Amino acid sequence: MGMNFNRKLPIPKEIKELYPLTEKIAKIKEEKDKEIADIFEGKDKRLLLVIGPCSADKEEPVIDYISRLVKVQEQVKDKVFIIPRIYTGKPRTTGAGYKGMLHQPDPTKKEDMLQGIISVRKLHARAIEETGFVCADEMLYTENYRYISDLISYVAVGARSVENQQHRLTASGMDIPCGMKNPTSGDISVMLNSITAAQSSHTFLFRGWEVTSDGNPYAHAILRGYVNKHGEAIPNYHYEDLRHLCEVYTENKFVNPSVIVDCNHSNSGKKYLEQIRIAKEVLYSKRHNADLEGFIKGLMIESYIEDGCQKAEEGVYGKSITDPCLGWEKTEKLILEIADAL
Repeated sequence: MGMNFNRKLPIPKEIKELYPLTEKIAKIKEEKDKEIADIFEGKDKRLLLVIGPCSADKEEPVIDYISRLVKVQEQVKDKVFIIPRIYTGKPRTTGAGYKGMLHQPDPTKKEDMLQGIISVRKLHARAIEETGFVCADEMLYTENYRYISDLISYVAVGARSVENQQHRLTASGMDIPCGMKNPTSGDISVMLNSITAAQSSHTFLFRGWEVTSDGNPYAHAILRGYVNKHGEAIPNYHYEDLRHLCEVYTENKFVNPSVIVDCNHSNSGKKYLEQIRIAKEVLYSKRHNADLEGFIKGLMIESYIEDGCQKAEEGVYGKSITDPCLGWEKTEKLILEIADAL
C-alpha cells in the first residue's frame, strides 16, 4: 500500500539546459506561432489542420510521417496550415494500457519516465529541425507541460481533463492556443467554463511555485462527440451543433471565438474511415453559414502511415498501437480534398 518514490526527476529548467533549442528551431517556432495566432485572431483565413497519429509511439515512424506532410503542406499552403500531432501522453479510462511515449519511450519495454521526458523533448525538437513544422501535444499532466513549453505550438486538453482546475489554470498561463475538449458527457457548459477559466488571469500553485497567469486569449473549444448514459457514441459536429455553439460563444463574449472539430473519437464512434466524411460535412457547414465561416478554425484528424491499429507487439511500422488511424494514401488524398473545398 501507499506510494513509492522511485527517484526525483530533473525540473524542466534543468532538462531545457541539457537539451537546449538551436537558433533554427527558436526562429521557426517564433514565426509559426505568429501565423497560428493570426488564424485564431481572424487575420489569416487559412484552416488549421491538427493531424497525425493517435499517439506518438516510436520516433522514426513519427518523423517519417511528419516528413511526408511537408510536400502536401507546400501544395495546400494558401488554404491550409498543418500542425502535426505528436501526442506523447495517452489518457486511459481505467488506467490500464499504453500511456504514451512519456511513460514508455519504447512501448515494448517497461516504463521509464526520465527517459520518456528526454525522448519527448528530442522528438519535438527533431520534428521542427528536420521538417519546419511546429507541432501539437496533449496536456495529459500539467506538471509535464514545462518540459516542452518552448517547443510546442498547440496544446489540447482532453475530455477527461477539461473539468480539472489545474488544467484550466495551467492553460491560462500559456502563450499558445489551447483547445478545451467537451467532456465525455457532452455538456458544453463544462467546456465553456474551462475556456472562461483559461482566458482569465489566476494566482495558483504550479510545480512548487506560487504563480500568476495572464490569461490565454487563444483558449478555444474542441468538439469531439460524447457518450450517452447507455454508452453510445453521439456526434456533435453537425450543422445544428456548430450553429448552437457559435450562438453561445457570441452571448458569452469570448475573445477570439473559435472551434476545432475532432473528426474521430465519439464523433466517428472510433470508426476511423468516417473521418473523411465528417471533415467534408464540417467544411460544408463552414461554407453554408457566414458566422460559421469565421468560427470554425480547424479540424483534428487521426492518421498515420498504415490504416487501422495493432497491438504493440505486432510491430507493424507506422501503424497505431492505440486508436485506429487513416493510412497515408487516404490522408494525402483527404488533405488535398479539404483544400479544394475551401
